[in-house]
Amino acid sequence: MSHAPRRVALAAVSVVALLVGGCSDDGGGSASDGATPNAAALAELAGQTPEWAACPPPSAAEGGGPAPSPLPGGAAWECAFMEVPLDYGDPGGETIELALIRAKARDAGNRIGSLIFNFGGPGGSGVTALPSFGAEFESLRSRYDLVSFDPRGVGRSEPVECLDDRALDAYYAEDATPDDAAEQTTLGDNQKKYAAACERNSGPALPHVGTENAARDMDLMRQVLGDDKLYYFGISYGTELGGVYAHQFPKNVGRAVFDAVVDPNAGTLDGALGQARGFQLALDNFAEDCVARGDDCQLPGGSVAEVEAFITGLLAELDKKPIPGIGDRELTQTQATNGIAQALYSKEYWTYLEQGLDEADAGQGGLLLALSDSMNGRNEQGQYSNIQAANAAVNCVDFKERYSLDQAKAKLPEFREASPVFGDYMGWALSSCSQWPVPGTFEHPDVSAPGSAPILVIGTTGDPATPYAGARAMVEALGEGVGVEMTFQGEGHGAYTSGNTCVKRATDAYLLNGRVPAAGTVCR
Repeated sequence: MSHAPRRVALAAVSVVALLVGGCSDDGGGSASDGATPNAAALAELAGQTPEWAACPPPSAAEGGGPAPSPLPGGAAWECAFMEVPLDYGDPGGETIELALIRAKARDAGNRIGSLIFNFGGPGGSGVTALPSFGAEFESLRSRYDLVSFDPRGVGRSEPVECLDDRALDAYYAEDATPDDAAEQTTLGDNQKKYAAACERNSGPALPHVGTENAARDMDLMRQVLGDDKLYYFGISYGTELGGVYAHQFPKNVGRAVFDAVVDPNAGTLDGALGQARGFQLALDNFAEDCVARGDDCQLPGGSVAEVEAFITGLLAELDKKPIPGIGDRELTQTQATNGIAQALYSKEYWTYLEQGLDEADAGQGGLLLALSDSMNGRNEQGQYSNIQAANAAVNCVDFKERYSLDQAKAKLPEFREASPVFGDYMGWALSSCSQWPVPGTFEHPDVSAPGSAPILVIGTTGDPATPYAGARAMVEALGEGVGVEMTFQGEGHGAYTSGNTCVKRATDAYLLNGRVPAAGTVCR
């Protein structure tokens, strides 16, 4: 889940294929601080020329699978690496490689530049996400090279590594909502083991994987790609990354879109409470749809309250006794809750959620477990991407707050009020960074960007992961004359890929022709 540290990362990535198939210092100095040795080192890195070639199949850390298929019309995806400083406080020192992917603009004569995407997480691989959404962004390829990347610590970009696949199977099956002192001790032990594994396998990189450094990487990427301004499309956590970039480099912002917007004013607690309310709202909407369909809905209950009582009862039974899942793996309460949350990401997945809940009630947990696996980055071969490891590493180095298990327990009443279904799950997750070996950087990100070009900020009223209020908060935080708010009255996480023609038309007109929508535009 983006923004608040927890055991799961909700990235804007499709799960349809899976379902059908079965510091310390976060980097030191600014890239524009003018220090002569630093400036010379950064100038040298800005002058590098990536060697673009056919894309290989995704690495295990990126999720595995086949190489990306060509775009409509046969255009091929190209991949490359670029070097960035491990530590921007010492740009002439050790460097790391970031993995890039692009598809060239169709109309080279009217090309604007490169449109860089970040699809969220944090921890999601842009190298695998962009091709999966390629057809939906094809209109933008008329005048842009479509570009994405694996941020530092993610996928093929020096990935953070923690537990191995077998250990992760056990870790994600553990009870994340303890009911007594013994279970609380077990949760704490698991968190400690996980953090120790991350430090053991990726310790030197952990202080440097935060959002501020990722924003610096994007400005270096802009220069390497040959653009005077940054053209950017951020989704979910990508809006936070884009806001941090705009704060650091306001004069370098060209045209930018923030879709499914993280509230930049929310720290760990407020962000987690906001998500609890958001997922509860999405579940309410799902249950309301079920009730409206009457006998066509497979779930019991003649009201929203009765449908949700069925769900909470099912989760309580799973807490007592898991049920068969996939192969020799069982579906536990934690995995079921995780799977329900994943299915609330898009209204398109409500059918799977309904089916999965009905099957689990009959003692078969395979579908909910498949949804949970998708959230956690597990493929059908039992291999995990590093999305969760990277999510933990970025969130824990970004946010200063460290909640102990006892402090998290004390907050449970607030979370239960925010969400009867997800409250305990998200409340206990406040403690996710309690054992992390690297201190955090900020209470919340600074995204104020005086002097920036206009940024289109799109909020969706039924968004579970980044509640609608975050869009207004982002507009206000960016500052007067920068953020331009647009509302999509709909469901799901991300408006542009929802299929709504109003959102797509307005966004394309802005990115392709510079026509900024009127502030307050509403799409239905």
